[in-house]
Amino acid sequence: MTLRAVVKGVGHFLPARVVPNSEFEHFIDTSDEWIRSRSGIERRHFAAEGETTSDLAASAARDALNDAGLVAADIDAIILATSTADLTFPSAATMVQAKLGMTRGFAFDVQAVCAGFVYALTTANALILSGQAQRVLVIGAETFSRLMNWQDRTTCVLFGDGAGALVLQAETGDGTNADRGILSADLHSDGRFKDLLYVDGGVSTGTTGHLHMQGKEVFRHAVEKLAETAHAALDKIGLTGQDVDWIVPHQANIRIIEATAKRMQVPMDHVVVTVQDHGNTSAASIPLALSVGKDRGQIHQGDLIVTEAIGGGLAWGSVVLRW
Repeated sequence: MTLRAVVKGVGHFLPARVVPNSEFEHFIDTSDEWIRSRSGIERRHFAAEGETTSDLAASAARDALNDAGLVAADIDAIILATSTADLTFPSAATMVQAKLGMTRGFAFDVQAVCAGFVYALTTANALILSGQAQRVLVIGAETFSRLMNWQDRTTCVLFGDGAGALVLQAETGDGTNADRGILSADLHSDGRFKDLLYVDGGVSTGTTGHLHMQGKEVFRHAVEKLAETAHAALDKIGLTGQDVDWIVPHQANIRIIEATAKRMQVPMDHVVVTVQDHGNTSAASIPLALSVGKDRGQIHQGDLIVTEAIGGGLAWGSVVLRW
């Protein structure tokens, strides 16, 4: 028998304010057609004043716990993937812990920008396989609207706010790729590419800063690296793109999603796409898409799913799991 980290529940939360592309036409030189044609994005959600990343995360966590039929006291650990924590410290995960009324276990943040949820899933899997935790709440949550330069039309139209969460639980399997749960992972980073995507703020500047991105270069790296990491994770368990039921990718740009699916030889009707409704929610995008995909009736128990993402660092990776 082999120990596996199995998904027991999934949930998400989106702020109430919906921002259509047309809203940007009032203050920058852009249009709905320009944004859609280059990104596939039609609308996104922005957090309200005073609505924090930990608020979004806690709401998504409650949704996932409810889906799993569990309560906060059943959870051993919380891992929150975010680049927009409420404060420098303490971690936003401990704030979520308090908001859920969880007084046992432990909580911490993971910061790998858009790849953060893949990193968090891999970390949660390691905690479960090592016996450090039996149930882990894995969350991706962001308020990227607070990092935008509203005069930069190439970036401010791309991002949105939101949160998604999964509950992972230790269960035994047969040790084959037919088991439910996380089957493999593949992680990478290369700090030489820092200047392609970064925020120019932090403790060294004393400011929150704004996001900067070299879009064409990020696109090139994304198309190349996402397919490679997905194939690598599948190779580890003796599977190929033909075995995949669903790709649930980081929702950054529809053209990246389409190019990656093509390289993996997976048709687009086997890709969960939410970028049109949420924009790029960074570390929140994969769990958001998993939750929406389940709600839509796309994802079912036993489906083989590949998640993959790339973000600032550059950091990238993938996880293969059976739902």
